[in-house]
Amino acid sequence: MNEKGVDLGSGKVGRLLFSLALPTITSQIVNMLYNLVDRVYIGHMTPVDTVGKLALTGVGVCMPVIMVISAFAALLAMGGAPRASIAEGRGDLEGAQRIMGNCFTMLVCASLVLTVVLRLFARPLLLTFGASENTIGYALDYMNIYSLGTIFVQLTLGMNAYITAQGFSTVSMWTVLIGAVLNTVLDPIFIFGLGLGVRGAALATIISQAVSAVWVLRFLTGKKTKWRLQRQNLRPRAGVVLPCLALGMSPFIMQSTESLIAVCFNSSLLKYGGDIAVGAMTVLTSIMQFAMMPLHGLTQGAQPIVSYNYGARNSQRVRQAFKVLLKACLIYSLSMWALVQLAPRVFAGIFTPDAQLQEYAAWAMRIYMGATGIFGIQIACQQTFVALGNAKTSLFLAVLRKIILLIPLIYILPPFFTNKALAVFLAEPVADFLAVCTTATLFTVQFKRSMAELEAPRKP
Repeated sequence: MNEKGVDLGSGKVGRLLFSLALPTITSQIVNMLYNLVDRVYIGHMTPVDTVGKLALTGVGVCMPVIMVISAFAALLAMGGAPRASIAEGRGDLEGAQRIMGNCFTMLVCASLVLTVVLRLFARPLLLTFGASENTIGYALDYMNIYSLGTIFVQLTLGMNAYITAQGFSTVSMWTVLIGAVLNTVLDPIFIFGLGLGVRGAALATIISQAVSAVWVLRFLTGKKTKWRLQRQNLRPRAGVVLPCLALGMSPFIMQSTESLIAVCFNSSLLKYGGDIAVGAMTVLTSIMQFAMMPLHGLTQGAQPIVSYNYGARNSQRVRQAFKVLLKACLIYSLSMWALVQLAPRVFAGIFTPDAQLQEYAAWAMRIYMGATGIFGIQIACQQTFVALGNAKTSLFLAVLRKIILLIPLIYILPPFFTNKALAVFLAEPVADFLAVCTTATLFTVQFKRSMAELEAPRKP
């Protein structure tokens, strides 16, 4: 039970899910402002048709690297937090704290390694991810500063999940809200006021993330938290860390392969459509990430309910939580699909005032987000597997959509189309449709099996 009296084991599931999900959705949307606000300001650097457009594209090719950093946070957040919730559901509070402490140490280690790698190999990485000779300077300016704040990103994103998993969704919302508001205020000061350009955007971001990280650590070492970060739990143990890594591989692959996918998309689009196609992809990625945030917020709001009650062997509440989650995700994804199809240029105009880039991005958006309407099924089922601790199936589904389907389709489809750039954009909805069909089928079978095992009498 948290400071507002939230009890994961009782009360109406729908009301509980949305009471947890609304602050989490707000957190997810606000969290996107770190990079979206950067891009909006950078896209308006003058002159817009040269500096602004090239700077926006340069920062856009940094996104795959940023996604890798976030993926390592997800590995230990979404791998450890559900297991900690399940442990608490079983009545093992000490076990939940041990999981959190071990994952904290691993997050710190990962951030140190990532910082060194990024400082040494930023240029070849960015060129691989689609930077051209026209945009590499802007990309390096941004990444050389952003890499210094890796530890703040890891701790903010990684440890905030353990606040949400306890039911303190309002506290987790403030974690990102504080940082995002600070970032929004600092961006114009550093970019335009001090004349730092893209370096100012990166500096504003890492300062904001540092403030958020301090907020998270103060809460998890304070009196209000149920799972307290304690020194005796910081030493990693294989028996604690390895199961968390196994479960976290699904969200890790989902996020880290965005980098590989970005390489495939950007290199293909640079070949078939030039810098404007890569710039359009930056806009599409931004919109897709923003559109998907509420879905991730819903699943994170449902995760404590599903995991806690799974640990407590309450199959009825697990079923109820999934049904409410699926309905909410599907309604949202269908609504977002309709908005994108009706007014794509409105969305594109948020990120660039350049008329040519707006027109190209609006055309590509209708194709790229063509299957967004049914994606709610995918995210609800896949993340419920994670909440249940089903590492193998969640890992397979993550690999299926990104690696088995999407990446090959980016190269398979163009030879069959006259407009090869269109074919590249079309790979996304085709992969989404096939992945949703597979995921729904697997979930129907395995969820019934999991609930049957939960309801079976315990062996003496």
